[in-house]
Amino acid sequence: MQQSWVYMMANRWNSVLYTGVTSELPKRVLEHKQHKYPTSFTARYNCEKLVWYEEHNDIDVAIAREKQLKNWKRAWKDALVVEHNPEWKDLSEDWY
Repeated sequence: MQQSWVYMMANRWNSVLYTGVTSELPKRVLEHKQHKYPTSFTARYNCEKLVWYEEHNDIDVAIAREKQLKNWKRAWKDALVVEHNPEWKDLSEDWY
């Protein structure tokens, strides 16, 4: 079993959402913020705010959840974020 996270990054205006999965959340979020991969979706659309995440003990379960969320309508994703982070704050703001 490998600890892993499914997460959503948003741009400044919360108009673009990216859903991802990782086994190293702080490291991966920092890579998004620093545009480590300049041609990536998050770099192109400036998705630099971590607005939602959930932890899993099994990477396969996390990957399945990521796939599920990627198939959700945008309104459903927004509702999930608002349920846990109503102000759409950057949850990683004080990590670095």
